[in-house]
Amino acid sequence: MKGTITAIQHYAVHDGPGIRTLVFLKGCPLRCAWCCNPESQSPVSQLRYISFTCKGCLRCLAVCPVQAVTCLSGRISREFEKCRDCHDKPCIGACPSDALSLTGYDIECADLLDTVARDIPFYRNSGGGVTFSGGEPFQQPEFLLEILKRCREAGIHTAIETCGWTTEPVLREAIPLTNLFLFDLKIINPDLHLRYTGKPVDRILNNLSVLASGHPDVIIRFPLVPGITDTRENLDDIIRIMKLNRLTRIDLEPYHTLGTDKYEEHGMSYDLQGLQLYEPGRVEQIRAYFEAQNLV
Repeated sequence: MKGTITAIQHYAVHDGPGIRTLVFLKGCPLRCAWCCNPESQSPVSQLRYISFTCKGCLRCLAVCPVQAVTCLSGRISREFEKCRDCHDKPCIGACPSDALSLTGYDIECADLLDTVARDIPFYRNSGGGVTFSGGEPFQQPEFLLEILKRCREAGIHTAIETCGWTTEPVLREAIPLTNLFLFDLKIINPDLHLRYTGKPVDRILNNLSVLASGHPDVIIRFPLVPGITDTRENLDDIIRIMKLNRLTRIDLEPYHTLGTDKYEEHGMSYDLQGLQLYEPGRVEQIRAYFEAQNLV
């Protein structure tokens, strides 16, 4: 069985206990305005163009079968939608400066397990394991469930970072195969959630309820986005939902701009241009607000 991933990161320490291997699966149903991994949204492989490494040789223009490359006044541009219709990507092979590459590749389940299993000595010494992230891992449910089963059979601690958008039967099937769930909660207000993520919040909240009642190890992950998710109303809503589900652990993830270059490189638009980063101390104020409610 094959799945599609964007990357495998070794020796991670922030996505579950111990030293971990992160597997980023491709595809996500949400379109969060602040997403720092936009290359993982589409379920298929995508052309990536890094303009500052381009030498302007125009070899890609010569081999492009769908005329997705144009040059006007010395400036090269690409119509990425056309690029996605081209499966063999001859432009990548023609580029001498590595300005073009493919984001996302298929991998057999057995090969992924072999890669993960190489880090078993680190897991044993640190209490670590493998974390499946994305994108949204549940967008590839059959592949995810299969690799979870194989990891559990190999004695590897498993974690899933999820936005909660999946079907209840698939979630219930994953529960006994997963040691830890890192569950993203973003906005509770239905209108604002739809506006900033593109999907309704109801299914997410229902799945959180299912998960909290059926699994002992769930940590909420909460992105702090200035003026969007950090309002007093939303903070109180997050607290209310956590208490309703008897959850006590939360990871705060402050807004950053480290992934914004990926939007241009993949022909995507970033809608939060100009949003200011947090002033020193603001995140600690929010952290103290949660701690006052015995949420840590």
